[in-house]
Amino acid sequence: MPTYAYRCTECGNAFDVYQRFDEESLTTCPACQGKLRKLFTPTGITFKGSGFYRTDSRSEAKKSASN
Repeated sequence: MPTYAYRCTECGNAFDVYQRFDEESLTTCPACQGKLRKLFTPTGITFKGSGFYRTDSRSEAKKSASN
């Protein structure tokens, strides 16, 4: 289940909630009953393994011809 971050526009209360994709977004702050905004943050990407360099995808014949 994905985690969504929310922050209240009135009191600044920030928290994370586990919600299914088909659930409605939260709209009311549990602390002050103010309006909530969903926060969006960038996700990190990790490249592991081979295949991420120009020389990794070339065949041996093309490698030796270009040298």
